[in-house]
Amino acid sequence: MRFIVAEDDALFGDAVRKTLVKAGYAVDWVVNGHEFFEAISCNQYDFAILDLCFPDQSGDVFLKQIRVKIPNVPVIVVSACSQVCQRVSLLQQGADDYVVKPLDLEELKARISSVLRRMPEDKYESASDVHGPLRLFSQRSCASLNGQNVTLTQREFWLLEVLVRKKNKIVSRSEIEDALYAWGDEVESNTVEVYVHRLRRKLRPDLIHTIRGVGYQLAPLLGHASPLFS
Repeated sequence: MRFIVAEDDALFGDAVRKTLVKAGYAVDWVVNGHEFFEAISCNQYDFAILDLCFPDQSGDVFLKQIRVKIPNVPVIVVSACSQVCQRVSLLQQGADDYVVKPLDLEELKARISSVLRRMPEDKYESASDVHGPLRLFSQRSCASLNGQNVTLTQREFWLLEVLVRKKNKIVSRSEIEDALYAWGDEVESNTVEVYVHRLRRKLRPDLIHTIRGVGYQLAPLLGHASPLFS
């Protein structure tokens, strides 16, 4: 899963980013309104953590924009403001949870898990996550082919997810690298090839087409064939 964390406090933002990365998530951390709006216009996110106080924008504007751009994404507001009227207002505007600072990062992780458990499964299994007999389950970062579960690593799942979501398009190497790594992470030169090879081996050899010099594309609607396991 890919998180966007909007937090202008350097110490807390960095701590949240490190905690989520350690938990196996890709994290984009933004510190102002310009970075936030650019991020959500260019990337697909699965979870958002929002502070409310920024020098150039109010956090409730972030929440409204998220609900327009990616309406189903879970959102936790994390703020030093403890007023009941503020918490009620943000929850009514679409936040899934509201946590008052200071807070322990283990509590934040627990609240993320709690929000994910409350999400209906069909929220994660829309038509964009289905390709013939191939189905993706974002909440569990796993896939099934012809009804058979296939165990994937986080990055294998993320690569497959971006291909399924853009199944009628050629996806460039840079787009795939963006899905596999958060901003600032070092990317090895053969990373994409390695994960494409693993997916072909775990699912089926003809799953992903290489478009030389351009990128990769998911095979046309898949027929019913047994998945291949390593």
